[in-house]
Amino acid sequence: MKRLTTIFLSLTALFLILAGCSSTSKEKEGNDDALIIGIDDKFAPMGFRDEDNKIVGFDIDYAKAAAGKMGVKVKFQPIDWQTKESELSSGRIDLIWNGYTITDERKKKVLFTKPYLKNAQVVVTLKDSKLSKLADLNGKVVGLQSLSSASDALDANPIKSKIKEVTEFSDNVMALNDLKSGRLDAVVIDEVVIDYYMTKEKDSFKLLDESLAPEEYGIGVKKGNEELLEKLQKALDEMNEDGTAAKISEKWFGENKVLN
Repeated sequence: MKRLTTIFLSLTALFLILAGCSSTSKEKEGNDDALIIGIDDKFAPMGFRDEDNKIVGFDIDYAKAAAGKMGVKVKFQPIDWQTKESELSSGRIDLIWNGYTITDERKKKVLFTKPYLKNAQVVVTLKDSKLSKLADLNGKVVGLQSLSSASDALDANPIKSKIKEVTEFSDNVMALNDLKSGRLDAVVIDEVVIDYYMTKEKDSFKLLDESLAPEEYGIGVKKGNEELLEKLQKALDEMNEDGTAAKISEKWFGENKVLN
């Protein structure tokens, strides 16, 4: 009797293991056609959380429309922006798509689509600040998002050597909050981003007269995955041709800013 009980328990355990494997396999199969997109969920208006904590933004709508053209589902995965390329190369995400600036350094790590939006790195300060040009940053404390193109743009400008201190933040929201609290004199930030915040807080900020560097946004694909890159670019091209991209741009920017 004891032996029969042991056999029964062993068979039961085996059944549960197989059932679990089957369930996991089905779940994985069900997600095979979903594109996992890595985003910074505090990067308005490209991708951010609204009052209901829902992820929204230009890039969110843009990605959903492209996925529709490709016939796949899409899932947005908030990530630490400092580790975005690692997330992509490890396979935890399929795309980096959230105001991702195309640079020569990043081209060594990822494949890029054609540029779809123009941007620039600019310097923002408080509305009542006496700062007006880049030279005025001499001896000042400046903030920016860590491992961002803002950091690259500042490093490439001679004013960097004259700045008293550069403070890095995990996202732009934290940097702007420190600016408003007086802990920073200025913030280097994407023009697309600060334009959005300035429409929300018209009396809080102003831009310096000079920008640091023009740039363009692209979508990052894992090295070696040319097939996905080709399918994605085809979908983006179709969106330009049929007016889908223009409609999304007009919704978020009031005009068509998408590059053809």
